[in-house]
Amino acid sequence: MYKIVKKRILNPQVKLMEIEAPAIARKAEPGQFIILRVYDGGERIPLTIADFDRTKGTVTIIFQEVGKTTKLLGTLEEGDAILDFVGPLGVPSHLEGFKKVAVIGGGLGTAIAYPQAKKLHSLGAEVHSIIGFRNKDLIILEDEMKEVSDRVFVTTDDGSNGNKGFVTDMLKKLIEEGNKYDLVIAIGPLIMMKIVCEITKQYGIKTIVSMNPVMIDGTGMCGGCRVTVGGKTKFACVDGPDFDGHLIDFDEAMRRQVMYRDYEKLSEREHECKIGGIANA
Repeated sequence: MYKIVKKRILNPQVKLMEIEAPAIARKAEPGQFIILRVYDGGERIPLTIADFDRTKGTVTIIFQEVGKTTKLLGTLEEGDAILDFVGPLGVPSHLEGFKKVAVIGGGLGTAIAYPQAKKLHSLGAEVHSIIGFRNKDLIILEDEMKEVSDRVFVTTDDGSNGNKGFVTDMLKKLIEEGNKYDLVIAIGPLIMMKIVCEITKQYGIKTIVSMNPVMIDGTGMCGGCRVTVGGKTKFACVDGPDFDGHLIDFDEAMRRQVMYRDYEKLSEREHECKIGGIANA
């Protein structure tokens, strides 16, 4: 059992939990993920490691309540425990040797972008972080990103924070202003990462994206997280989740992303019916 030592509500949909997991904290690196089960018989879900503290022996996860398991996880409080918490899994991000980097997080992707920016900052790189959300009420980790970045740009689709636009617009503007990035890291919705890669390809800027499609076993055996990279099949859980964005077949990945949507909705409805039954009992 893995104790929840801290819980924060970041916005109405997103929660942060700090989990007591010293063995994982000792080895965790940016870019890696864990797989958890809330209860015996429950589904396994992957969540990227948003932060870790080797001294305290804790691992931080950030999740959006979008399905049965994440909603159930969200009901747990400080002092409660998670049944299974396995990791670190995946290949750590290779961030050494870069001098000036743009780190881009779209929505919840900001939770994955944060440890990348933090590591780059610790290595002495100049970090420009661009994070985007639908509106100001959904903004997360702005203060944290400011602590590990030389410049931070926060955009909203509707302009409710006073800076209307998309992260892709801001990236293009910064490049056109003369910023010479030797690396761009993009993490967020597939369509956002695709557009980022289309922009950076024009300027010949190396671009890394984090592919986090459906992962099930975390070992590559199930094939649920396969992606096409440079014409070859790769598995996000063992070969990634970081890949060269200019080699990703994003159109294929977006088609695969919606394959399980009906099953996810059915599972969520069943969960809500059970909760409603308990509440009315």
